[in-house]
Amino acid sequence: MEVFFAIIILIISVVIHEVSHGYAADAQGDPTARLAGRLTLNPVPHIDILGSIVIPGLLLLTGSGFVIGWAKPVPFNPYNLRNQRWGEALVAAAGPASNILLAVIFGLLIRFSDFLSLPESFVALSAYVVLINLVLAVFNLMPFPPLDGSKIFFSFLPARFQYIRGIFEKNWLLVFIIFVLVIWQILFPVIIFLFKILTGITNIGL
Repeated sequence: MEVFFAIIILIISVVIHEVSHGYAADAQGDPTARLAGRLTLNPVPHIDILGSIVIPGLLLLTGSGFVIGWAKPVPFNPYNLRNQRWGEALVAAAGPASNILLAVIFGLLIRFSDFLSLPESFVALSAYVVLINLVLAVFNLMPFPPLDGSKIFFSFLPARFQYIRGIFEKNWLLVFIIFVLVIWQILFPVIIFLFKILTGITNIGL
C-alpha cells in the first residue's frame, strides 16, 4: 500500500513540475504548452508509462534506496521567450522550484502537525511528499543534460563556452549513468539532511 501511495505522490509531483515549466514559458510569451493542452494538472496528458509508473514502481518494490521518475516533458519553444538571455533558465528553474515549494509546505505541516491536530496517516503521507519532492528538486538541479540544471548552468556560461553544452548533450547518457552510480551516493545524504531540517523528523527508516 505504501508503494501505491508513493507512486501516486510521485506522479502528482512530476506533473506539477512539468506544468510549472509550461506556465513559466507561457508567462514569458511562449504559448506552446498551452496550445498543446499541457497546462493542466490532469495527469493523463503528462504520464510517461515507463518513467511515471514502471521504473519508480520497480525501484520502490526492490528497496533500491533510489527512487526517481519523470513525466512527458512539456513542450516549449525558447525562441518565443521574451527574455532570450535568461528565459530558458527561468523555465528550467520553475520545475525544481515547484518541488521545493511542495517540500517546504508539507514539511511545515509535519512540523506543526501536533498544533494542527493532523492525523498520523496524513503526517506519514506528507513525509513521502517531502522526501519525493526533495529528490526531484535536487536531482533535476544537477547540471547534466537532459536535466533542468544543465539549462540553468549553461545560461551562465559565456557564448564562447557554449560548445561544452553540445559535448554534454551528445554524451548525456554516459554522464547520466555516472551521475546515478557515483554522484547520487553523495547527494542522498544531503537530501536526508534537508528532509530532517524541513520536517523535524530525525529517525528515518531508510
